[in-house]
Order: sequence, then C-alpha cells, then structure tokens
Amino acid sequence: MHLPDLIADLGLILAAAGITTLIFKRIKQPLVLGYILAGLLVGSHLDFFPSVTDTKSINIWGEIGVIFLLFSLGLEFSFKKLVKVGGSASITAIVKVLFIILAGYLVGKAMGWKDMDSLFLGGILSISSTMITIKAFEELGLKHKKFAGLVFGVLIVEDLVAILLLVLFSTLAVSQQSAGTEMLYSILKLAFFLVLWFLGGIFVVPSFLKATKKLMNDETMLVVSLALCLVMVLLADKVGFSPALGAFIMGSILAETTQAERIEHLTKSVKDLFAAVFFVSVGMLIDPSMLVKYAVPILVATTVIIFGKILFTILGALLSGQPLKTSVQSGMSLAQIGEFSFIIASLGLTLKVTSDFLYPIAVAAAAITTFTTPYLIKLSEPFYQYLNRVLPKKWLDGIERYSSSTEGITTLSDWKVLLRSYIFNTIIHSVIIIAIIFLAYRYVQPFIVSNIANSLTSIIISVVVSFILMSPFLWALSIRRIQRTAYSHLWLNKKYTRGPLIAIEFFRVALGIFFVGFLMYEFFDTWVAAVIALGLIILGMVIFSRKLQSFYDKLERRFMLNLNARENQKPDILPWDTHLTELTVSPESEVVGKTLTELMIREKYGVNIALIERGRNNIPTPGRDERLYPNDKLLVIGADDQLAAVKALLEIDTPEIAEEDNFPNKEMTLQKVVVHTESPVYGLSIRNAGIREKAQALIVGIERGTDRILNPSSDFIFDNGDVIWIVGNNKKIKEVI
Repeated sequence: MHLPDLIADLGLILAAAGITTLIFKRIKQPLVLGYILAGLLVGSHLDFFPSVTDTKSINIWGEIGVIFLLFSLGLEFSFKKLVKVGGSASITAIVKVLFIILAGYLVGKAMGWKDMDSLFLGGILSISSTMITIKAFEELGLKHKKFAGLVFGVLIVEDLVAILLLVLFSTLAVSQQSAGTEMLYSILKLAFFLVLWFLGGIFVVPSFLKATKKLMNDETMLVVSLALCLVMVLLADKVGFSPALGAFIMGSILAETTQAERIEHLTKSVKDLFAAVFFVSVGMLIDPSMLVKYAVPILVATTVIIFGKILFTILGALLSGQPLKTSVQSGMSLAQIGEFSFIIASLGLTLKVTSDFLYPIAVAAAAITTFTTPYLIKLSEPFYQYLNRVLPKKWLDGIERYSSSTEGITTLSDWKVLLRSYIFNTIIHSVIIIAIIFLAYRYVQPFIVSNIANSLTSIIISVVVSFILMSPFLWALSIRRIQRTAYSHLWLNKKYTRGPLIAIEFFRVALGIFFVGFLMYEFFDTWVAAVIALGLIILGMVIFSRKLQSFYDKLERRFMLNLNARENQKPDILPWDTHLTELTVSPESEVVGKTLTELMIREKYGVNIALIERGRNNIPTPGRDERLYPNDKLLVIGADDQLAAVKALLEIDTPEIAEEDNFPNKEMTLQKVVVHTESPVYGLSIRNAGIREKAQALIVGIERGTDRILNPSSDFIFDNGDVIWIVGNNKKIKEVI
C-alpha cells in the first residue's frame, strides 16, 4: 500500500521540528527559531536533507495553525483586559505602531521598493511578539515588575491593531489603491461586526456552556471549543474577513467565560501541534540564497525594529505620562517581531501583492530580534541609569513633572459621564437593530417566500417579526433613561445645559424613528404603506413601553451576568469569606504558654495558623508542639466569623483585625495547586509527602471531583486531578509539589 504524501511529509516535519526544538531548548533559545530552522531544512531549497513533496497540503495545515494560534491568543486576550489596560498602554501602542509603519514604508521606498512592498514592510515591523516577550519575561522572572504591566497592556492593544491591519491591508490589496471611502467602509464594517459578534457571543456562548456543563467532560469540551472556533471562522470568511479574525474573536469571547482556563488547557496541545506546522511552513519559504542577496535590507529592517521600536515606545510611554525608567524598560522589552508579522507577510503572498523577497526578510529579522530580546531587556536598567546621568537635569525634571501631573487626571465631569454612556448606548443598540433588519430582509423574507407564504404575506410576517425583535433595543436606544444622577445634576444645576440635553433626547428619538423607517423602506414599495406601518409601530412602542423595559432589563441582566461570570466565580472549596489576616497574642490572653495541641484552635474554630512572627524570627506552618508567647504575631486563615472568635481569644482589648496588607510576610499566600501523575506528591499521603516540613506550607482543603474535604487528615493520599488549597511560600510550594 502506498503511503500518502501528506502523512510522509507530516512525519518528516515533526521529526525535524522535534530534533531542532530539543537542541534549541538545550541552548535556551526560543522554540519558534527551532521550528523555522526545521522548515529551512525540510524545504525545497536545501538538497542534503529529505524535502517535503506535497507543499500545498502543508500550507493548508499551516493555515489551520494560524487559526488555532489566533484562537489561543484570543483566549489570553479578553476584551475586559483591553478596557483595563487604560490610556497609557493604548497611547504607547498606537504611537509606536504608527511611527514604525511610517518608518518601514519610508525605508522601503528609499530602497526602491513598490508601494505595497513598502507598506507591508511597515506593517510587518510594527507588531511586537506576544509569545516571545512573555516567554522572555518568564525566563528572566520579570512578570511582576512595574513596567511589565505596561508591556502586557501594549501587547494586548497591538494584537487588536494587528487584526485591524490585516483587514486594512486586505482591502488595500484588493482595491490596489488607497481609496479613502473604501478604507472607511472597511473600518466601519470591522467595527460593526466586532460589536455584533462580541454582544451575541457573550449573550449566547456562556449560557450554552453553563446549560451543558454537566455533559461536558474533557473530550466533549475540546470538541465543542474547536467547533465554536471554526464556526466563527466560517462566519468571518462569509462576511469577507480573514479566518484568523474569526478565530481571535471566538477566543476572546470564550476568555470571558468561567471555562476559559479549562478550554485553554485542553486546546493547548492542538494549538502547539498546528502552530509548529505553521512555523515550519514559514521556514520552508526561506531561500538561503535570498538571505545572502538581501542581507542589506535584512540588516536595515532589523535596525528599524530594534532602534525604532525602542525610540517610539519610549516616546509613546512618555506621552502617556509614564516615568522615564518605565518607558525605557518597556521600549527595550518590545524590540522584536513574531507571529503576527509572519501572518501579515503570508497575507501579502496569498493575495499576490508583495514580492517574494519580503517574506524571507521578515523571517530573518524576526529570528535576529528574537535572539536579541532577552539581552535588551537585561540592558534596560543600565541604559536608564546612563540616560539619567547624561540627559540635562531640566529635561529629567520636566518628564517627572509631566508624569506626576497626568496621574491625577482621573475625575470625570457629569458631561463626560453622560456623553460616554449615550455613545455606548447608541453604538450598541444601533448595531443590533441594523443586524436584525438585514437578517430579516436578506434571509427571513426570502425563506418565507420560498417555503411558507406569498410575497405580501411574507413581507408582513417579516416586518412583524423584525419589529418584535427590534422593539426592546429601540426602547433602549430612544426612551431609556441613562445615568440619571449625572442627567439630574446637569438639568437642575445649570440652566444653560438644558438646550443640549433636549437636543440629545430629540436625536435619540429621531434615530429610533429613522431605524423603523429604514425597516419599512427595505420592505414596502409605497410611501403610504410605509407611513401607516411606521405610525402603528411607534404607537405600539408607547403602549408597551413598560413591558419592553421589563424584558430589556432581563436581557441586560443576563448579558452582564455572562460578562462578569469569570470574575464573580468563587472557588467551590471556599464558598465563604475565607482569607488571610494577622492577629497579635496579647500578654493577658489565656493562650500564652500553651502549645497548639492544647489549644486545638483548628479543631475548635476551623482556623489555621500559617505563620508565627516572633521578634525577628518567622516560624512558617508551626508544628503541634509550638507554644504561643506574648506579642507573637500570627498569620491565620479563616472566615470572618471564625476569625472574630479567635480574635476574642488571642487579643484582649485591641483594635480590629489588621488589614491584609500588613502581613509580616508578603510571600505567604493562599493558592490552588492541581496534582497530576508526574507530581512528586502523587500517590503519597500528606504525612509522607512532607509538605509542611519541605515547603513550610499548610494544606487547608482538597477538592476531589465534586467532593470538598476541609482540613484533611495527615493520612489522606493524593490522586491525579486533586485540587489542593494550600497556604505557604509560593516559591517553596512550587519546588515541592
């Protein structure tokens, strides 16, 4: 039997990728570079290694890799994270991307390239690599530094900007000219579908996952997650966007659900496999002779990436009000390109609008900057110290004053609060209403004509159904009161604001009437019929106003519940208000001089003692024979009522329980650890695992399936999938479990 070429090629690719990634892991270099090298080896440009024969099929697998890569990026993205990153990250990212696109375009033109080559070069150079930056931060242990927050925020904004660039470049490639109206239409179309998909996705997907939760084992959850991803890919392709956009959107919708971590864990292996094929297919496109021929453009592109990104990120961060040190560290952390650059470069090749040399240049520049990233991050602090010495004091004082002044700009006036709410209200409900009208006109009415009724009856049914679906959103758009407090302040306190407020209300009503008129215009030929229908519809809105309000409130509650479900979920093991706090043993307390065995605090009150601070000495997870002495500070864990009872025992006539941020040891935390078959504690009892002795940590609860075991006995044996709730030093726990 003849083995299909695809299977043989896949075996060759994975074998090459496996060998190169093991080598790169050994020399502590990013695995992406290993995949690209594997692609170079199995590509058609080198003869001394077996080559892939069915390149077309491998490229299809590579496209699947892009889809799952973007899906996983979406799972880490979350629209709420984008809102939380605030103005600093947004300003920094936008300034950096715009200037780098301009610099890339000018460099391309200076080298005599075509407009599209130059523009795509700017896009390729502008987007930093999320994967490579996060990996570098993890390896250098910098994820908790102050500047890391800004860097991650910038990467989140850049991911969204990259999606926008894919749409804009596709439009430009098709039209072959920078038509302003075409570009504006593409941006508005993208915004419309982003809002619609996000609203619909958040309303439907979390509700579906919640309803089917009991039926979802790991296998079905994996299948359902990938199915949702590919359904959104089909939708994106149907409306004229890249499949990658659909995957990214579905990932970001699932990122808001309570199942996000589980889905991310289950799909990681699929993503890793297909992403490996994608990066290998990237390497297969590299022609070594092309790298030699275009060595100068590669060096120029690398220079623009490193020096341009450092300069423009620092500029953007300073403009956003960040201190010089944070700006410099952020700039030197983002001086590389990666996965999105490959996707933008492959888009140019797919659409046949860029030259063949652009892709190898992008890959070579990515490889060089990936290699330099960790070294630049390490040099960021010394470089800041150097700038601090050489820059004029007047400049440094000016930067510090500007940074301090922008920190205080957080208050919002009543006008800002009101206008922001009105804008959101108008955009959201307009998108929903327009979507309903187009669905009715394009799909519902033709379906009724072909399957149920004649033309006139089908029109009446379509209009009635459309209006019933639209009515709650029309009510919210035109009639609902928004930000009542701010509105009342403006109406009562300043008479000259009443005119604008009345104008806004008039605009809202007029917009609602316009949408109803638009619905009529789509279906009716004569104006008389349209006006009669319009009048009846507006009358119906007034009569059923209260019922519409009630129905809309239910929809909104469901949406907000789904949107906030992930943040609001509480661990099943801790359904009460369990937390860490500090108590001090009063000299007058009856516990002084007694051992923990004698006091039986855990058995009587359900409270665990995580640490004793005695003068300069710390005693983590004290043993049963430890005695309590006057002025000992105890770090304890329990619920509010339990802590109140123990407080009365330990502290005599002292103030309320100290705040959690006064802990003597910041590294003592309550955390969750999952046991798997390779865990050192798997199959051992709590006593034999020696967690208390080795990690100086205390196990306070265990989840096994649906069972919760609080304060487990020392002979409890750990099994695969057990979730341990443990108090202790984060680093030591990781070493032991």
